[in-house]
Amino acid sequence: MPASPARRAAFEILLRLERDESYASELLHSQRAAVLSPADHGLATEIVMGVLRWRSVIDDQIDAASSQKPSRLDVEVLVALRLGVYQLLFLSRVPARAAIFESVELAKFAKKRSAAAFVNAVLRKVAKVDRQNFQGEIEQSTELRELARRSAHQEWLVSKWVQSYGFEAARQICIYNQTVPSTAIHVGDRDVESEIAGEKIRIAPGQLVSSARRILDGDITATRTYRERRLSIQDEGSQLIALLAGNGERILDCCAAPGGKTSLMAERNPQATVVASELHAHRARLLRRLVWQPNVRVIVADARQLPLQCGFDRVLADVPCSGTGTLARNPEIKWRLRAEDLNDLQARQIAILRSALAQLRPGGRLVYSTCSLEREENEAVVEAALSENSEFAIVECRGELERLQKSSDLVWQDFDSLLSGPYVRTVPGVHPCDGFFAAILERRKI
Repeated sequence: MPASPARRAAFEILLRLERDESYASELLHSQRAAVLSPADHGLATEIVMGVLRWRSVIDDQIDAASSQKPSRLDVEVLVALRLGVYQLLFLSRVPARAAIFESVELAKFAKKRSAAAFVNAVLRKVAKVDRQNFQGEIEQSTELRELARRSAHQEWLVSKWVQSYGFEAARQICIYNQTVPSTAIHVGDRDVESEIAGEKIRIAPGQLVSSARRILDGDITATRTYRERRLSIQDEGSQLIALLAGNGERILDCCAAPGGKTSLMAERNPQATVVASELHAHRARLLRRLVWQPNVRVIVADARQLPLQCGFDRVLADVPCSGTGTLARNPEIKWRLRAEDLNDLQARQIAILRSALAQLRPGGRLVYSTCSLEREENEAVVEAALSENSEFAIVECRGELERLQKSSDLVWQDFDSLLSGPYVRTVPGVHPCDGFFAAILERRKI
């Protein structure tokens, strides 16, 4: 009997993630995954994301039950074991015999028939282990190494968070990253709410910004309003970044795809010309499909060398980054990122910011943002760009948050917690969203 469609899909996705730089969320929404039934798609998603979130904890269990180190196993065998261990320890509704049988079949499917008995033996040992309260163990952690191990994070990364935010905030970040995050949508058309309610979608008001709604139950991607692009899935922190950009007649989004922030800025500035730049042609095509506002012009360009003339009132430079503020949604980043990667990213980010600042007219404002929690990609980039050019100055973000609060766009009550000096910062687990950083820079008037 072959492995079930859900487990086979999860196995193939996890194998691909081991072999290239794909993202789980993209693979789970690919055409290949779309053929799964809703129930199978849900199980495949649960397994893929669960294995990625808890990978090091799972590997520790394999190591304890195996005669071979996980690092020495063929990748197909290791992935089959990870699927089995995750189901045995985290999915109480899956019978142990089913989890073991399916993983053995996956090893055979991957042409590793000789390893089938090994997979069976390891998983039978793991099945005898008492289930643990893994989230509870994170909460009980009292020192850095223990916190990193129990929460399935690299120790160097947790160490950076402890240094930047303190131990308690670092623990909240780890807890958040190991939890399935809620889905938030941006609703520009108020009629959408009643329509999606009629499609069996339960929603609640946004906790950070008023334009957001949180999905409590139902598949928002299956609704007509989603297919018609009258709403978009967008984290509340991401929506806040776009709102910080404010109003202008000429607006530039330097690194625009997939277009959530572009769309929100265009919606808030219907009379403005919004130029959305994207480096890769295929992502620019995606941007054109997803952003429906007629005042958006999409171009293919390298943000470090923009083929534009300066004169923009508002510029958003939401730059490529490590993504450490989004690990709850993209847990594969935890296992790919290395400390030395931050310096490479920083060099690129400084180049983009330098280029973007050149597009501002005198008196114009730029929002520099990342979905990273790391100083190297945030404050250090802003400081480097300002140190080489006296034409620009930091604008205190407090004033912009006060503007958003006065207009009822910002609904978060703990106002000061969003501020880090002159900057805006959201912290996963502390705030109800992913981790974002934003700085506002202004070009001095002549």
